[in-house]
Amino acid sequence: MGDAPPCSRPLSSFAVERFLNSFQQPPSLRLLGTSGLASLKPLRPYTFHITLALYVPILLYADTQIQTLTQQHALGLLTFAFLFVATRFSPRTERRQVWLMVAIATCVELFLSLVWGLYQYRWGNVPLFVPPGHGLLYLFALRATRTPLMMDHGRSVKHVALACATLWAVGGLTVAPLFLGRVDVFGALFLPIFVVLMRRPRALVYAASFFIAVELELVGTGFGNWAWAAAAPVIDLPAGNPPSVIAGGYCVLDAVVSKAASLLPAGLLLSRWLSTRLHLGWLKE
Repeated sequence: MGDAPPCSRPLSSFAVERFLNSFQQPPSLRLLGTSGLASLKPLRPYTFHITLALYVPILLYADTQIQTLTQQHALGLLTFAFLFVATRFSPRTERRQVWLMVAIATCVELFLSLVWGLYQYRWGNVPLFVPPGHGLLYLFALRATRTPLMMDHGRSVKHVALACATLWAVGGLTVAPLFLGRVDVFGALFLPIFVVLMRRPRALVYAASFFIAVELELVGTGFGNWAWAAAAPVIDLPAGNPPSVIAGGYCVLDAVVSKAASLLPAGLLLSRWLSTRLHLGWLKE
């Protein structure tokens, strides 16, 4: 019989521990990952705002690349889904305001674009992503008021918004005609409206709405998703593309929705009271 093969020496617990530790990240990498997560923590209150600020240009660029209305409708359904998910994290009253904005903004868009002809989308319609887009912008503004930036530096944010609006309005009347060939009288008319709104209790909502609306208008007109008329029809006022303080128009829409939302509970109570009275009257007969 041949000699038996030598038995392998059992591994010690120290060797096993060293073997397992070889698969773990070095302490320097673990420290780097921990510090990286810690550095992102201050951005957590702005998660929705950052997401929307990135979503807007991606959506509008995708709209310029589509070839059929079916594809555009798909972008609209995607935007509706985004809004639906985003509002799931909102209080009930906030959700009501946002979806009311969608309804009112749809009517406003149909009138301004298809009836008045103030601006025109590149397919000659009102894209399906526009109504939920208004809801997302309004949700952006509502949630912005609860961020640390607005709570700690709200006064400064308002001043910056007013300064930007004023400079843009003045530039639209003086500098823009020299470089763009368009005098922006129509946009400048929104400046006093914006100034008045910025003195209201909801000024922080309007300031946030101003900044996100500026991004939307600059990107949308820059990509060619829509174009403003050189002169507003009927009133024949020259306008920029986009008009300078048109973001003030978004703020007016925000104010209308806020007022309508405050009247909505009263309207529901009145309708219930009337229906009850009519029902009781029918029973008496």
